[in-house]
Amino acid sequence: MQKRHTDRDLYFKEQIYTTKKYVIPYISRFVDINSQTRVLEIGCGEGGNLTPFLDMGCECVGVDLIEWKIELGNKMFREHPNHEKVRLIYEDIYNVTTDDIGAFDLVFLRDTIEHIPNQHRFMGVLKQFLKSEGRIFFAFPPWPMPFGGHQQTSRTRLASSIPFYHLLPMSIYKGVLKLLGENERTIEGLKQIKETGIWIEQFKRYAHENGYSIDGETCYFINPNYEIKFGLKPRKLFILNKIPYIRDFSTTAYYCMLSVKAG
Repeated sequence: MQKRHTDRDLYFKEQIYTTKKYVIPYISRFVDINSQTRVLEIGCGEGGNLTPFLDMGCECVGVDLIEWKIELGNKMFREHPNHEKVRLIYEDIYNVTTDDIGAFDLVFLRDTIEHIPNQHRFMGVLKQFLKSEGRIFFAFPPWPMPFGGHQQTSRTRLASSIPFYHLLPMSIYKGVLKLLGENERTIEGLKQIKETGIWIEQFKRYAHENGYSIDGETCYFINPNYEIKFGLKPRKLFILNKIPYIRDFSTTAYYCMLSVKAG
């Protein structure tokens, strides 16, 4: 496990860095971001990803299932000059409606979709939160990439540093984790991620079946977030990015913009 997985202030700052430097410029190709823009983040945690939007004067709403993260985020935002324009909600997104929070120019999910069960249904539910010209941004690690199983969050050094072994059959994977010294709580968490991991083609099929258009997509060989984490400059995936399924093994981050198809 890396320090960033336990140091929430560091994690918060890393989110700000990557969202400000790479994510917002990417989204800005499709959405005009200004003080009138309404932004919803699902799986917001403490709100690090929302901070650069709030800095720009956007009205921001974040929803997350983990109560302590919402409480910590609210504390962090108390001193922000635009604190009155941010609202963090501890709730299951399925229990939230537009009557509660309204509609948005941008719905934002970064490193979230791969944790959500029944992703097909979930992507259909998101439509209600979009304005007529609204868009959804997704960023996630495809399941078969080297650390797509999030095994880097393991407690032991060896378990957190071995790539690809999350692709083993479930029974073998759990056995390896136990052999490497992981406790039952960590194994259960990684098991849940294995059950919800998502491929690019799977994501795109869900998008099309739910009536979305893919307005832009990028496969990164080196995740933009690796700059702040490891000092590595982002690199897009070339050649392999045109080969479905094969590209997933070399794509450490997939960025995509969706809009609802006209008619």
